Amino acid sequence: MKTPPVVSPQEWEAARQELLGEEKRLTRARDALAAKRRRMPWLAVQKEYAFEGPEGRVSLLDLFQGRRQLIVYRAFFEPVVYGWPDHACRGCSMVADHVGHLAHLNARDTTLVFASRAPQPEIEQVKARMGWTMPWYTITDDFDADFGVDEWHGTNAFIRDGDRVFRTYFINARGDEALGSTWSYLDMTALGRQEEWEDSPKDYPKTPPYEWWNWHDAYGDAAPAPEWVAQTQRGTQAQPG
Repeated sequence: MKTPPVVSPQEWEAARQELLGEEKRLTRARDALAAKRRRMPWLAVQKEYAFEGPEGRVSLLDLFQGRRQLIVYRAFFEPVVYGWPDHACRGCSMVADHVGHLAHLNARDTTLVFASRAPQPEIEQVKARMGWTMPWYTITDDFDADFGVDEWHGTNAFIRDGDRVFRTYFINARGDEALGSTWSYLDMTALGRQEEWEDSPKDYPKTPPYEWWNWHDAYGDAAPAPEWVAQTQRGTQAQPG
């Protein structure tokens, strides 16, 4: 294997700074793309869809769990999948392994669920085996075919206005590789991260950056934001720790 050259610390740092500039341009491009997603037209969901969950039959609206936004990942888990019934698709299982703590998404009024063709007993079994805790429902109708995921996998974002549900975005194929963190999921939604720095349409919900962050077991507590948050908002160089 032909390796890159070994250089001095100064040369290494110069090369890193050159790549850092490219990384920052990529970050700004990613932010601009997310801003375009927030301006995507909405598609009204006209049909009624039903799912089976641990508590029985539920609707698409029920999957929101009372929150404003919903993200549904269609995981490939059904009798035709290699490894059935002990495992879901290997790629979908890797996606499940990367999902962050859902309390952070919930704090942004967003619910994440998985959905598959597998019956609930098999879903509960594989969740217990793999240590997964996300809500996971059984598709019982044409939901997967109607939303571009009748085969393999894909991630749909929805928003609701009262009882009306709208599809706002869809990611599949290699796009699913980037998902899993709180930030990547929020960036695909209609409302985004809901922070003041974002380029969002007028009157979209926004709060100061960092201020809403919390330990996943402490959301809902009335504790004030730490001092580094106030320092950051005053323009100092304090960093979270």
